[in-house]
Amino acid sequence: MARTRKEQTTNRERDGSATLGPAPIVFEMIGGKWKLLILQVLIFQGTHRFGALRRKIEGITQTMLTARLKELERDGLVSRRVYAEVPPRVEYAATDAERDLETVFRSMHDWWLRNRDHR
Repeated sequence: MARTRKEQTTNRERDGSATLGPAPIVFEMIGGKWKLLILQVLIFQGTHRFGALRRKIEGITQTMLTARLKELERDGLVSRRVYAEVPPRVEYAATDAERDLETVFRSMHDWWLRNRDHR
């Protein structure tokens, strides 16, 4: 049975890994190439249907996009809305929690601009 984010946090506090602060939890929630790209598209380009989102993220497979969207939805960063139409229409959007990450993305962009010549 899958553990909730709160149960995972409590277990980390018990085993001592909480000394790192919330970083390991945050990294798990948004970490990985695909999650960051999905988050970036939804934050800066708005709501997308599955196919449109997949076209925006070069190289992602349907299976990988489905899995990452489920994880992001589980963690409260992406909302999924299904419309009762034939064929069904499903849209993915940034939640308020995800939109709070906009400053993180802007900071990463600014950092890259300052340091791109150091590569």
